[in-house]
Amino acid sequence: MPRQKAVFPADPLIVEWAGVFQAKDRSPASVAAYAGDLEVFGAFLAKAPKKVSPHGKEWPQLATATRSDVLRFLQELINNRGYAPQAVRRKVAALRSFYKFLRKEGKRTDDPSYDVELPKRRRSLPKVLKEPDVVRLLRANAGWKTPWLRVRDQAMMELLYGSGIRRAELVSIDLSDIDLSTRTMLVTGKGNKTRQVVFNRTTADALRKYIGMRPRSSEDALFLSHAGKRLSTRHVWEIFNRIRKVSGVAAKASPHTLRHSFATHLLEHGADLVTIQELLGHESLDTTRIYTNVSFGHKRRVYDSAHPRDRQRER
Repeated sequence: MPRQKAVFPADPLIVEWAGVFQAKDRSPASVAAYAGDLEVFGAFLAKAPKKVSPHGKEWPQLATATRSDVLRFLQELINNRGYAPQAVRRKVAALRSFYKFLRKEGKRTDDPSYDVELPKRRRSLPKVLKEPDVVRLLRANAGWKTPWLRVRDQAMMELLYGSGIRRAELVSIDLSDIDLSTRTMLVTGKGNKTRQVVFNRTTADALRKYIGMRPRSSEDALFLSHAGKRLSTRHVWEIFNRIRKVSGVAAKASPHTLRHSFATHLLEHGADLVTIQELLGHESLDTTRIYTNVSFGHKRRVYDSAHPRDRQRER
C-alpha cells in the first residue's frame, strides 16, 4: 500500500516560526499540524488549485496577508470546504501563533488574525462502535503477505482499543516504554505530558507475539514500518482504514473511534469516571464526563440503583 511521506515545510517563515513554537514545549504533532494549517492558508492566498498539495512549498503571500484575507479564508473553509467549527478554530489558533511571532520578530507591525470572530464549538457526542464491531475489527486481516506485518497490525489494533491511546501516542511509544510483566506502558500525550497506562492480557499477548517477530532495527520505536522506520500517524490511519474495509464493519470509524469505544465500554462495564479520566490523560473530568451521555448502560445502572420504587415493592 503506497504511503505519502511527511513533507517538512519549505517556507522559510514557517520554518523559523516552527523552531520557536516547538521550543515552547509543544509536541512535534502539534507543530506539524499548525505548520500544515499555515501552508493551507498560504495556498489559499496564492490561489493554488485545491487538488494540489500545499505541503513542502514556499508561500511568500503569508508575510503580507490582510485581515480581509483571513476572513475570506475562514468563509472558504466553512462555506465551501465544509470544515467543522473545531477545525476552523485550530486554523485560527495557528494563524494567531504565526502572526504573533512575526510581530515579535519585527517582521510585521500588525496581526491580521487578531480578534477574528471564531465559529462556536459544537459539542457533538463521540462516535462509538458496538462491542461486536470492535471484535470484527480486531480479528480482521489487512492482507499483508509478510507475516510480521500482520502480527504488527493486530498488536496495534489491540493496543488502541486495550489502552485508549491516541494515534500520536501510539507512534511515539518506544520498546523501553513497554512492561509486559505488569501490562503497563509510559505514554507521552498532549503537551508532552507523560502518564502510565495499563492494557489487558489479550493486548499483552499480541504485543509479546509482535515483539518476538519485530525486525531488528536501529529505531527505538515499538511499531515499525515495512522499511524498518517509526510509523507516522498518517500510516496508522491508512492501516486502520484498510482493516476497517476488510472487516465488513459498516459504521464510519477511525483510530480515535477506538479511543471513544474504549472509554464508553469501560463505563458500561462499571469503571468509574476518575479512572477513565486518568487512563485517557484528560486534564478535566468534564471532558471525560461526555461519555456518560453516550453510555446507556451506565445510565440504566445508575437509574436502577438510585430509583426507590422497585425496592419499595420488595418490602
